[in-house]
Formats: sequence, C-alpha cells, structure tokens
Amino acid sequence: MEKFKVAFIGAGSIGFTRQLLSDLLTVPEFRELEIAFHDINPHNLEMVTQLCQRDIDHNGLPIRIQSTLNRREALTGAKYVFNMCRIGGLEAFATDIEIPLKYGIDQCVGDTLCAGGIMYGQRGIPVILDFCRDLREVAHPDVLFLSYGNPNAMLTWAANQYGKIRTLGLCHGVQGGHAQIAEVLGVPARELDYICAGINHQTWYIQLRYHGEDMTGKLLAAFEKHPVYSQTEKVRIDMMRRFGYYSTESNGHLSEYVPWYRKREQEIGRWISTDHWINGETGGYLRVCTEGRNWFEYDFPNWMKEPPREFKPENRGNEHGSYIIESLETGRIYRGHFNVVNHHCITNLPDDAVVEVPGYVDGNGINIPQVGDLPLGCAAVCNASIQVQRLAVEAAVHGDDLLLRQAMMLDPLVGAVANPPEIWQLTDEMLVAQAQWLPQYGKAIRAAKKRLARKKDLIPTREHYQGAARLHTRTVEELAEDKAAATKNAAAAAK
Repeated sequence: MEKFKVAFIGAGSIGFTRQLLSDLLTVPEFRELEIAFHDINPHNLEMVTQLCQRDIDHNGLPIRIQSTLNRREALTGAKYVFNMCRIGGLEAFATDIEIPLKYGIDQCVGDTLCAGGIMYGQRGIPVILDFCRDLREVAHPDVLFLSYGNPNAMLTWAANQYGKIRTLGLCHGVQGGHAQIAEVLGVPARELDYICAGINHQTWYIQLRYHGEDMTGKLLAAFEKHPVYSQTEKVRIDMMRRFGYYSTESNGHLSEYVPWYRKREQEIGRWISTDHWINGETGGYLRVCTEGRNWFEYDFPNWMKEPPREFKPENRGNEHGSYIIESLETGRIYRGHFNVVNHHCITNLPDDAVVEVPGYVDGNGINIPQVGDLPLGCAAVCNASIQVQRLAVEAAVHGDDLLLRQAMMLDPLVGAVANPPEIWQLTDEMLVAQAQWLPQYGKAIRAAKKRLARKKDLIPTREHYQGAARLHTRTVEELAEDKAAATKNAAAAAK
C-alpha cells in the first residue's frame, strides 16, 4: 500500500487526537502513515505531540509526527484531514452559555443549536472555509475532510456548499444510543440491527430488529422501567412517548433543541438530572471541558509516566473516522452513520440540508442508500432545526446580522423563552462579546456597540443568573481528590 498522509487540525484536543491516532495505527496496513498535527496553541500542541509520539515509539512504528503551528504545512499533501477545532476555545464557549442565561435561556451544552450553537457556528464557519481554501490549494487532489467539529451540521453544510470540499460530519451519538437500546432490551448490541436517520443530534432509531423481530414497539416500556434511564433520560423518553421513536442525543442535549423542556425555570428540574453533566446540568459541558483542560495541563507530567497505549484491536474505539479510512484504503466494508448533504436520501427533508444517515464504505467509496420518508412528526422536529441551520449558515458566510437574528428568533428554545426585542438585544450582546472571532460582522458589531452603550434604552436582564441546575466548576485541588475520574474526564473524546 502506498504511504499517505493524515492531518489533524485542532490536534490539541487530547481526547479526539490520541484516540483517533491510536485507532488508525491499529490497522496493520497503516504502520507507515504520514501524520501531521496542527494547532494554534503551541502549549497544547506540544503536550499532545509528546504523548502521542511516545505511544508510537512504544509500539515500534517508524512514524515521526509532523507537529506544526503552520496549518498549510500540515495540510500539504494530506489525503485525509480530521477537524476537532473549537473556535474561540473555552473563553468564547463561556459567553455562549453566560449571555443567554441573562435572558433566561438555560442550555446544557450550547454547541449545536440554541443561542450558543448558533454563535458557535458564526465563529466556526469562516474558519472552516479557510480550511477548505487551504485544502483546495495544497492537499491531495482527492482529499476527504472528516469533521468532528460542532455545530456539526452547520460546519458540514458550509464546507460542502461554500468550501467545495468533500466533507463528512462525524459524531458518536448513534453508537451511544444503540448501546443504551440494547441494554434496556436485554439483547447483545452486536445482534441488534438498526436504522437511524434524521439530522445530527436529532437522529431517530426508525427501525430496530433483533433476529428478524421488530423491537421498535417494545422500546418505550423498556426505557420506562429501566432503573437508571427512567430517571436520567426523561426528555428522550417523553419525546419517544410523543413522537414514537428514540432520539440519538443525550437528555441534556435534546432538551435544548426543542421548545418544551427548558423554557420555564421552575420546570427544568423535572426533566433533567445532575448526576452527570450530559443529563441536563446548566452549562454542564462548559464545566467538564474547563475541568478537563485544567486537569490535563496540571497533571500532564503524570500522563507521561503512565504506560503508553497499545495499538491492539481490542483497544480500538468506535469513532467512525479510522474505519472510514481503513475501508477506503483496504476495501474492507464498514457500515456507519455519517452527516452528508441530503441529495434525496431522506425524502421529506430538504435536499440541500445536512442529514445523518446510514452509509457503507469500501474500496469503491462512500455509498449512502435512500432512507425514504421519516415519520412525519420526526421530520417536523428536524425541519424546525434545519431552518435555523440554514439561516445561521447563510448569516455566517455573508456576515448578515439580520439573518443571524432571524435564526435566533426561529430557534425553538430561544423563541420559547425570549421575545423579539430581547432576542435582538441578546444578539447584540453576543456579537460584541465575541467580536474578536467574528471578522465578517465588523459593521454589525460597531452598530451593536452603539446600541448597547445607550443604557437607558436597554431591556433589563438577570445579571449573574446561574441557571436552574448549575454546578460548581471544581478547582485542580478539588479534582485531585479523585485523580482517576479527573484523568478519565480529561481524556474523553467528547472533549
């Protein structure tokens, strides 16, 4: 097999980078890959490079990581490129959560839809288009862009339509939900066949079969009687009760994509739990990302003392990325779920939208079968989000703050909580707070600053409001009380 190059943009993301690299290098044919790491943070890049190079050396592979702050250098000649970037880092992420809270908009994650996800897309899309320009100019002619970045659908939409680069959006939500379903049904996951389709983070298990038997109708009762999930997945269970199908995304994520579960402060506790951030905690993902980053920086010397990773099949993760590359290069067949431009796959969703659907990969390429119509209610939920995504993508590409404000108004949760004047002021605040990452909005930001300076005209907000279910962000000293848990959090691919 000819040697080829794989580049990682945002390689300072320790969880994704280390796991994906390990997964790739588990493939026997990939023992002599060219690997390039790029990040804009030299400290993070150096730490992750040291850790991953040590793993490579321990496994006896003749690979030297090309670690560089120069993006075009990393992308030159790359046949496959992973994106794991968080544009604006945790500094911008904090404003995605904190500013909407002033208006009563309580998010668990805020990286896919709602006010936080919309603004995350405004920061990310211009940079994604810069990546695509570099890929067109210096990468391998057949480069495949594999994007784990969020908001996944918006970034994938922009990269395909405006970046003119073949792009797959990748996520592990489908695999996680599959494991849950198998558990509540009491069947082995590998024997439970399923079809999942929709849009990223709102994908529906529309077919479940175990040894040929349709299990879909048994799922609601199985979740309702499960001792854990009946308490931690109340939103997902209620959505299944109302719409008939289980949704991929976590309780906390799903609760912020629809208008019903987080719009009244006094009711939020009814639908979420705070035993794990993913179940609905206010700003939960920001908290664990902050804790994970701080712990990794503090504890890095100890990570270098731990045994290196073994590149063995039993240690391989379930992220799609490495399997896609393996299938394209070796011809081995892989079936997964990918975010792609619809092109008639789901026949009652817009053709230009990005959908998450089953796909098959082999030496002939990536093949997407037709799913057909989603159940009508499920399609309606997805369509509400797609229209927000469409407005947000166009706003980000063209720097059009009117489209941005319309995206905010049409967002299900923002619209359920805030009225139009509040949404206009919220958007002004977010544009000004994130100005350094929004070069396309220069004129709009100047106008927003003038409006916000007229204090007497501003709508009163709840300054310093912490939300309905906020937990304390732990210090390094507090994290050290359970080092194993802190390390597990810092190493998780979800970071």
